[in-house]
Amino acid sequence: MESHYYTVDVKWTNDRKGEMSSPELIQNIEVATPPQFPKGVEGIWSPEHLFTAAVSSCLMTTFLAIAENSKLEFSNFECKSRGKLEQVEGKFLMTEVILEPIVTIKNESEKEKAEKVLQKSEANCLISNSVKSKVTMIPQIKLM
Repeated sequence: MESHYYTVDVKWTNDRKGEMSSPELIQNIEVATPPQFPKGVEGIWSPEHLFTAAVSSCLMTTFLAIAENSKLEFSNFECKSRGKLEQVEGKFLMTEVILEPIVTIKNESEKEKAEKVLQKSEANCLISNSVKSKVTMIPQIKLM
């Protein structure tokens, strides 16, 4: 596969806020310093949220592809995630991302397949494989 590039532009707007955009996308996202830092802003996406979202959304998109290829019959996928920010040797690092995916299946007979698809998804998520943070997955399979 050839290399791909994804263009993101960031422009400061005021205070500790800015706006992210991409010539490839329709929607812009307001971004700010999180409230845990001096002059941080509540209620706006932060780089820390976006980092966590990148790992979580990559798990979902990888799951969707593998589930389709595996012909897994499921009725729902959702994933709660938490990114852990810590200070290590004087530097702030996102040290861990905890993923809690829930896959809802229609038939009990699909449970083992759903577990395997989730495991494959975790192993093949390109964002998780690209970061040095620990990625912990706590999966759950529900029967509809």
